[in-house]
Amino acid sequence: MSFPARASIARRTLFAFAAALAAASCATASPSDDFFRAVISDNPGAVERLLKQGFDPNGRDPKGQTGLLLALREPSPRVAKVLIASPRVNVDATNASDETPLMMAALKGQKEYVDLLLARDAAVNKPGWAPLHYAATNGHISIMKQLLEQHAFIDAQSPNGTTPLMMAAMYGSAEAVKLLLDEGADIAMKNQLGMTALDFAKRGNRPDAVEMLTRAQQLRPRPAGAGKW
Repeated sequence: MSFPARASIARRTLFAFAAALAAASCATASPSDDFFRAVISDNPGAVERLLKQGFDPNGRDPKGQTGLLLALREPSPRVAKVLIASPRVNVDATNASDETPLMMAALKGQKEYVDLLLARDAAVNKPGWAPLHYAATNGHISIMKQLLEQHAFIDAQSPNGTTPLMMAAMYGSAEAVKLLLDEGADIAMKNQLGMTALDFAKRGNRPDAVEMLTRAQQLRPRPAGAGKW
């Protein structure tokens, strides 16, 4: 047999093997695999088909992410909109880190998705870490204002006692700190380590936040009887 003939047979054998492998993969893929693959590839058509077939979109992938959280994280904008619009999607379903879609959108500054999630009555005051913590962390002012307008608790405490003001003081922006101070955030609160927002600002080497918090502390009304002997 000539070399070209052998090469042709080898190519056909390789193609046949690849086709068989692909077919086997498709045959063993579960609806969950198809769903998360469609989410990652931002394939809204595939997601819509699975939803129509009765697939539960609130499950988690092997890393503990829901489809909606994964779509917001990637981002997969078309799939995110399909999932938020679906009444079958629990917009408050958390991932393995107890994060909600509204928290993820607030952290990433995705105001469009914040609007859509709030329209679905996503929880603004989730216990523990809350959306306002996440928005303050990256200084997303418009989202912070929006959450506060939706009655977000300004002094919400995380499981270790951290408040949004503390997060803004260490990681956010001067504008985020100012907004929270103007809205009445409690500068005297301490986390489980006994740290105040001013301590957070100092640890984060944030001179602008240190200055604002120090001034706010000086202007704070003193308790009745303070300074009297």
